[in-house]
Amino acid sequence: MDLGLKNKISIITGGSDGIGKATAISLSSEGSKVAIIGRNEKKLDAAVKEIISITSGEVIGISADVSNENDVKKMVNNVVKKWGGIDILINNAGTSSATSLENITDEQIKIDFGIKVYGAIYCARNSLKYLKESGSGVIINTTTPGGKASGPSGQPTSLSRAAGISLTKSWAGELAKYNIRVNTICVGLLKSGQHRNRWEIANKENPEYSIENHWKKLGQNVPLGNRVGEAHEAGDVICFLASNKASYVTGTAINVDGGTSPVI
Repeated sequence: MDLGLKNKISIITGGSDGIGKATAISLSSEGSKVAIIGRNEKKLDAAVKEIISITSGEVIGISADVSNENDVKKMVNNVVKKWGGIDILINNAGTSSATSLENITDEQIKIDFGIKVYGAIYCARNSLKYLKESGSGVIINTTTPGGKASGPSGQPTSLSRAAGISLTKSWAGELAKYNIRVNTICVGLLKSGQHRNRWEIANKENPEYSIENHWKKLGQNVPLGNRVGEAHEAGDVICFLASNKASYVTGTAINVDGGTSPVI
């Protein structure tokens, strides 16, 4: 299926790994010009080379901290200078942190909200002029099912993801008059760098605990196949939502979690 994304200009924050990189591969495969954003230049460079080797597309990496609006302004200016505009913004940058009310710190809240909430606002605000000019602009925020129904000790991540879902609904109504669509995907358990890092810690304590055992343990309660999802399974949904094949879809939050979430 041709998604009509050829020459569309896309920005993906948190684009050097996991969902962001998988989304970049999907969009680039469809002919989109893709800028991946991250803080680690070495990881960005490696990701750009990998994506180009797979898609032969136009892909660049830009180092920026999305929680710093000056960085965001420079990043947006670099993309516009390179390609002349912005059609698609994917706010994917974010960390995962969960603890109890008793133990949560101000610093944890500031870091999580700085990247996931303020970062999304900074990127959207500074891209808005160009998304309007696009005539069919798209914003996609990545959140989690915990933003709809948090479990115990889910803060601060569940709080920032709930804010991301709320921003999505608000922006969708506000920006519809410019034909800008805004959606969010609520991502469940996927194979990602964060989960690999947790496995590495566990593996040091128990060398017999393999990555395969880790994925099996994480996925045992997932209804669809009792497995952890692959990053591309989220990236492909984002790619579809970014396309005009989803031209009547806005203001919605789609679960990509193998049926795990207790809410639709």
